[in-house]
Amino acid sequence: MTDRIKLAIEYATECHGEQKRKYTGEPYIEHPKAVAKMLERGFEFFPEEMEDGIIAALLHDTVEDTEATYDDIIKYFGDTVASYVWFLTDPDTFVGPRKLRKALTIERLKLAPSIVKAIKLCDLMHNSVSIKEQDPKFWKTYKKEAL
Repeated sequence: MTDRIKLAIEYATECHGEQKRKYTGEPYIEHPKAVAKMLERGFEFFPEEMEDGIIAALLHDTVEDTEATYDDIIKYFGDTVASYVWFLTDPDTFVGPRKLRKALTIERLKLAPSIVKAIKLCDLMHNSVSIKEQDPKFWKTYKKEAL
């Protein structure tokens, strides 16, 4: 594990603080760690992008769910990681209803580099497990959005 990845784990852990996962109650940081691990295991065909990809996977919810900003991500991890996080961050709720925000997210992801799409796939897969088990009603909506 590189020093940058260790720093990303520390930073994401600090940013997410005491947040808990909605369905499991586990510390929130376990989700980004799982996404990063899935990426590392399953997508080794991006070797030149893997470190930045793992870091972005660890940070993918920081700007959306914490006080972290893109400027913070640029400062500590560089422009590439910040751009990956931007592609992975849903638009703010003030943009409109969930359906519109998800449509905008899809349009954004169409423009994203392949490594970002791989991170998003890992994120969707990891979220799917707990949503399917714990919230069958929302699972119907989430499954359609994920596809």
